[in-house]
Amino acid sequence: MARSRLTSRRLNSLLLAVCFGLSASAALAQDVVKFGAPLPLTGPLAPEAIKQQQGYDLWAEQANKAGGISVGGKKYRVEIVYADYQSNTPRAVQTTEQMITQNNVNFLFGPFGSGATKAGSSVSEKYKVPTIASTASSAQVYDQGYKYLFGTFTPNDTLTTPLTQIVKAKAPDVKKVAILARNDLFPLAIAQEMEKSAKANGLEVVYFEKYAINTLDHSATLSQIKSLAPQWIFVTGYINDLLLVRKQMADQQIKAGVLSMVAGPAYQEFIDAAGASGENITSAAWWHPAAQYSGKDIFGTTANYVKLFREKYKSDPDYAQASASVSGALFQMAIERAGSLDRDKVRDELAKMNEMTFWGPVKFGPTGQIDSLEPPVLQLQGGKAVVLSPALIKQGEFRLGVN
Repeated sequence: MARSRLTSRRLNSLLLAVCFGLSASAALAQDVVKFGAPLPLTGPLAPEAIKQQQGYDLWAEQANKAGGISVGGKKYRVEIVYADYQSNTPRAVQTTEQMITQNNVNFLFGPFGSGATKAGSSVSEKYKVPTIASTASSAQVYDQGYKYLFGTFTPNDTLTTPLTQIVKAKAPDVKKVAILARNDLFPLAIAQEMEKSAKANGLEVVYFEKYAINTLDHSATLSQIKSLAPQWIFVTGYINDLLLVRKQMADQQIKAGVLSMVAGPAYQEFIDAAGASGENITSAAWWHPAAQYSGKDIFGTTANYVKLFREKYKSDPDYAQASASVSGALFQMAIERAGSLDRDKVRDELAKMNEMTFWGPVKFGPTGQIDSLEPPVLQLQGGKAVVLSPALIKQGEFRLGVN
């Protein structure tokens, strides 16, 4: 009998311990806000994915150092769930759905680039999960009538138009433009905007051609461009694409008054790899560490963001990393203002967002795409990306001639 009572007490104690452990685990789970981040961590887009991951991680680290996100007087720790979709867009769609249905994330960051973001957003819209796309600029991403998708990049023409205006003003002898575009949503869309900008400014587009994803030999295309003798060559793609094109241009000794590439030259990896062959290449981006904004987000000033990034990664941030960080900061502001993790309430706060941040002024237009930034135009000079415009953060003057 005594043994029976002892065993019973032990069982009760064990049950209490288990119940306590379960309730503690439940409480701990409730104290976390989960953000899903599908990224191409392997494959040809891996360099870009790593940048996004760095930006998200820096924001999460700073948010958690401050005690987490405040929701109705309670602090919630930030947790980011990463998944590799291997630079494969259909897999990005599958990964996005798994994050919602299996990982039970509260909110989402979009996949890398316009193409994967457009595909993945159909899933997040179906489940009504607020999503911030930190690397999608093409209007085709935002013209779907979605309510839960927001983007931190302005439309593509906000890059090509100021670039064209600078070239026209500083290099009036430039009359003919050749355009080569990666056949992918963002690179092709920005090439098409370049064509519009060129024609609108009285320039003749003598060549416009697409190259397939994973193209390794551009020699025939470049030979054709060379025969047309354009004064301006405009190439779109990602880091590895653009480095390859630049090398093969040098092999054929192709020279031009102006060589523009989007989006590689804004990245330090491109600058380092291109070396002397990168000199005077022009580009445009959505942000530069020379910016001087004072915001209400967790990072505060641009200078403070740059400082924190340097401390963590021992390098300067570029626009891809900063956009990822501000995406997290915007979610944090929206959640705290909503005072809730309710997705619709957070979505509504994002929709009416109109605040200054370290990234710049953030206001989302009717389609969910930001419409409040003036992106900088850049030129590689002396191994650095020098800002040519806007005037507020201008660092140097445009130089003509790429050998």
